[in-house]
Amino acid sequence: MRADYHLHCEFSDDSVELMETQVEQGVRIGLDEMCFTDHVDYGIKRDWDDPKGVIREDVTENGETLHKALANVDYPKYFEKIDRLRSDYGDKISIRAGLEFGIQSHTVPEYSRLFERYRDRLDFVLFSMHQVGDKEFWTGDFQKGRSQKEYNELYYEEILKTMQLYKDYSVLAHLDLIVRYDEQGVYPFENVRDIIAEILKQAIRDDKGIELNTSSWKYGLSDTQPSRAILRLYKDLGGRIITVGSDAHKKEFLGDHFDDAYAILRDELGFKQMCTFKGMVPEFWDV
Repeated sequence: MRADYHLHCEFSDDSVELMETQVEQGVRIGLDEMCFTDHVDYGIKRDWDDPKGVIREDVTENGETLHKALANVDYPKYFEKIDRLRSDYGDKISIRAGLEFGIQSHTVPEYSRLFERYRDRLDFVLFSMHQVGDKEFWTGDFQKGRSQKEYNELYYEEILKTMQLYKDYSVLAHLDLIVRYDEQGVYPFENVRDIIAEILKQAIRDDKGIELNTSSWKYGLSDTQPSRAILRLYKDLGGRIITVGSDAHKKEFLGDHFDDAYAILRDELGFKQMCTFKGMVPEFWDV
């Protein structure tokens, strides 16, 4: 089973890749299954139909300027298009419907309402954290004025707090995302091991998983995302639900470095199986 469980298209405000070109690329590279997980980031973005309107501005992604409305997914059109592409490509590839919840503790009620509205349409939900206190990591706003110790600890503490409040998700996405935007370098794992262990224990108690996000190769990180140490700790604590996702915003990165990812899971870390999801229920496959 080759399945990409983290990918984006034109329904994410940071991508202009059409959903159909992602599907065509998935067929071309031999994926068996793919799950769209476009962005929902309450706190810093409004829903597509918010009567207050949405913010429109130019967004720079890898040197390319995108003229986008900074809004969450247009859910009716999103699910409608997934249904149409399932009909068009169903004999070539399985297409699952997911969302990436960029959740924070103070936005939990909005995600609860959203999930209740679309629970029957969703196969999969990523639990991500892109901001704390509505302060972005990628801009450095969250890190500004804090020591490396302070912003790393606060990041993981907010994840744990939010996990204790919100349960309607499938896996934790790019758990050590803060590494991607840490200009001070990689904060030592041992310094945050205890809080990460609590996060992983909470996930395991809740029957939730973790993803291996292969965008670490694209971003030139020195380790996997999350790190091998985190993945190993999840396994040692008894975790067994794991997905692999490219986090592709362009078709060229779909399924990127999946052979490397599967080899790391199987040969280095000893995982025997990985997961796909249908109707929010994990299905297990040999790695």
